[in-house]
Amino acid sequence: MTADVETRSGPVPEPDLSVTVEGGVGLVEMRRPPANFFDEHLIGRIVDAARELDGTGECRVLVLASAGKHFCAGADFGEGGGFDSDRVAVSERLYRRAAQLFEIRIPIIAAVQGAAVGGGLGLACAADFRVADVNSRFVANFALLGFHQGFGLSVTLPDIVGRQAAAGMLLTGRPVRGQEACRIGLADRLAEPGRQREQALAWAGELAAAAPLAVRSIRSTLRADLARRVREALEHELAEQSRLWATGDCAEGIAASLERRPPVFRGE
Repeated sequence: MTADVETRSGPVPEPDLSVTVEGGVGLVEMRRPPANFFDEHLIGRIVDAARELDGTGECRVLVLASAGKHFCAGADFGEGGGFDSDRVAVSERLYRRAAQLFEIRIPIIAAVQGAAVGGGLGLACAADFRVADVNSRFVANFALLGFHQGFGLSVTLPDIVGRQAAAGMLLTGRPVRGQEACRIGLADRLAEPGRQREQALAWAGELAAAAPLAVRSIRSTLRADLARRVREALEHELAEQSRLWATGDCAEGIAASLERRPPVFRGE
């Protein structure tokens, strides 16, 4: 969570996930606007939807999108977000489910509008490709919250942008906007403002027109042992998060984010 996006208030709208298939392209849309914070339940529903579509010949490509102003602001650490009871246990279950997303056999394109923050960035990086516009923001804000990155970003982000660019994002927490994201490879295509989903669906249609068995085979070769590497990274990430969640700096970072003020870290 970050001050870079709005906080969610009021009841979660139902349904919080929409799934449609047309022309071999599946559209999985998160519906928790404006910021689309996720919890264990929503990640589980995304994974289940992706696995179900992956198991049919009807869907050859997935587009992951969201309603509202932002793609995904990551985990909701505010009251009612589900992380205030036993954060470690909840996160362990969430990561176990998230790891299954990397086992999907068909290509995934993320249409990223507004901000993809923290775990939301991790979700976007689980996809094969990302479509953004000049106003999109990719934010690895973990160091500003006082804890270690998660959602497999220790593997996916360096794989996508390179080790140095990933280190720059993770250690500073600064936003990477659309044009820079495209330049460093974090965004694969830059759409006209507000047309990310349209371009992602069109691109998905191109992929769906290719031979599906060949597409799966090629993708499997290119991603190789990614799922295993992500599972191993998730174990390490959670161990580091568990340690740092107990620190004063983490309490300050999360409080400052919720209160929309600069954090004051003391190294404690």
